[in-house]
Amino acid sequence: MAARPSIASRIRAMGQNRIGALLLLLATVAAIVWANVSHGSYETLWETHLSIGVNDLRLDFTLHALVNDALMAIFFFTVGLEVRREFAIGELTSWSRAMVPVLASIAGLALPALLFVLIAAPSGHADAWGVVISTDTAFLVGALALVGPRIPGRLRIFLLALAVVDDIGALTIIALVYTDTFTPMPLIVAAIGLAGVYATRYLRSGRGPVYATLAIIVWLSFLASGVHPTLAGVAIALLVPVYRPNRRDVEHALELARTFRQSPNTEYARAAANSLRESISINERLQSAYAPYVAYVILPLFALANAGVVVNGEILAAAARSPLTWGIVVGLVAGKFLGIFGSTALLKRLRLGEFGPGLTLDRIAGGAALSGIGFTISLFIIDLAIDDEAAQNEARVGVLAASVLAFVLATIIFRISDAVRGDIETGQTLARPVDPRRDHVWGPIDAPYTIVEYGDFQCEFCLKASGSIQEVIRELDGDLRYVWRHAPLTTQHPNALAGAEAAEAASLQGKFFEFERGLFADQEHQLPSDIVRLAASLGLDVEKFERDLESAEVTGRVRDDMLDAEAMHITSVPTFFVNGRRHVGPYDAQSLIRALQSPADDAAASAGPAPVSVTIASRPPDGTAGTAAGPGTAAPSTTPPATEDT
Repeated sequence: MAARPSIASRIRAMGQNRIGALLLLLATVAAIVWANVSHGSYETLWETHLSIGVNDLRLDFTLHALVNDALMAIFFFTVGLEVRREFAIGELTSWSRAMVPVLASIAGLALPALLFVLIAAPSGHADAWGVVISTDTAFLVGALALVGPRIPGRLRIFLLALAVVDDIGALTIIALVYTDTFTPMPLIVAAIGLAGVYATRYLRSGRGPVYATLAIIVWLSFLASGVHPTLAGVAIALLVPVYRPNRRDVEHALELARTFRQSPNTEYARAAANSLRESISINERLQSAYAPYVAYVILPLFALANAGVVVNGEILAAAARSPLTWGIVVGLVAGKFLGIFGSTALLKRLRLGEFGPGLTLDRIAGGAALSGIGFTISLFIIDLAIDDEAAQNEARVGVLAASVLAFVLATIIFRISDAVRGDIETGQTLARPVDPRRDHVWGPIDAPYTIVEYGDFQCEFCLKASGSIQEVIRELDGDLRYVWRHAPLTTQHPNALAGAEAAEAASLQGKFFEFERGLFADQEHQLPSDIVRLAASLGLDVEKFERDLESAEVTGRVRDDMLDAEAMHITSVPTFFVNGRRHVGPYDAQSLIRALQSPADDAAASAGPAPVSVTIASRPPDGTAGTAAGPGTAAPSTTPPATEDT
């Protein structure tokens, strides 16, 4: 009988996002209970005065200010790291890809603020409109994991990109609108410190202490200038270098690790550890290092220090009558939903921007509702924008009520969405139709039959399936359109993702299928140096190839295919879609031909999208570079996209 999993293993299985959201929720509840059971002790603790310094150089602050000004600077530092990464190598590198979340985020900032001002104006606190502009990223991701669709895929990426732009807007507004006093001279010191942060990347060693020292100087300078010191975290993060791992550096680290394994000593151990660490950008190392502290310590402490709302009949009655409270509730719940969902629906109607499979309007509606959870930055801005204690309580009640309502609304939308989904949800129908402008197509694009294969270049079954594909191509003699898409099983095949990205880099020089055949021919040797040698043997421009390997375009193409595979519940490869329907059963040539020619699949194929006029390169039987086919056609070949290594 199998042993029951321990409580610790169950908690670990929840993942950091869910655990962080749960701790944030528990800290919020604890703060409310504590403030109502013993309000005096709650206030006394957070107003405890602390003092650091020597003689006349002293820094005095309360425990509440330590959390809000110092610890939250670390939170905003991690937000800044994420912003920097998304703009450098992430979802916001391409305008066509970033357009939807960027415009949705702008609408999700503007409409809530407008609704708040209209409703809260009679309260005299219309200038607190910043309370409703931002979404709590930690709660958003945690709530999506709890109540979102089983395969969030592109919805999660969309919401994270939206949250990044949302954070940029919120941080800008804090800096420009909610800075009471301003002294410019300390900012000159801060600018020098930030220049030092930028230059630190060029040091060969000892960067950690230098970064830490300069970060403290910049934070103190922001504090002295009157600009909220948490913004120092963002400014520093935006100057931390970010890049994709260089394949040569990774291989060098592996060589050093092998050397240490053969001759263990401290010198080799240190060299291997340093080389492996340096192959990953400082940005990503810092995100990984700080993320647990932010999720498990800083944000729960912030909630404990700021969510202590005294809730009694009098306060609730005052909040229920307060235009300030209703402005916050309507701004966050209705404003965020209408702004984000309305703008994305309009973009989809106008066919602007990229909407991949899984990013449907019903899913976006659920995500837009979740965006009404404006907890952390909302409570943060309440403390900056509202001085009156009674009004602060009313505002906090509004934030808490809006967060609960947004969560409930999102849950309802997601449950309805899950209930009405059919074949696409269960993965029986091809989620994204074949598009010759982006897909890797072999054969005439207007062929009557189509096979789409989701595969992995390190999978021996995909290699064996290539023999079946070769026979099908010969049998159908130009009547087949074959499409390859990536579904690397990274947990079983450590080099599969690198192979997929390398094939995409080769496709930018017109040699995708040649590179595919080379990868299949030698599945045991797909290290970075092997991949570069293969590129050179095919006559590719190796320098361009290596640059493309690190480009956002290449990784985005592979990630799109992987998200499609995830949305269709593809967990093993090869997986075939025959005329748009998932093929179940043997994939020998005769089974595939029977499936292609069955009446049901013929109907599915005829219902597919009209072919697009493009130019596709064909490869002649000897595998040398081919010529371009005419517009709207691709010359059929008797050679398969990949041949089995016999």
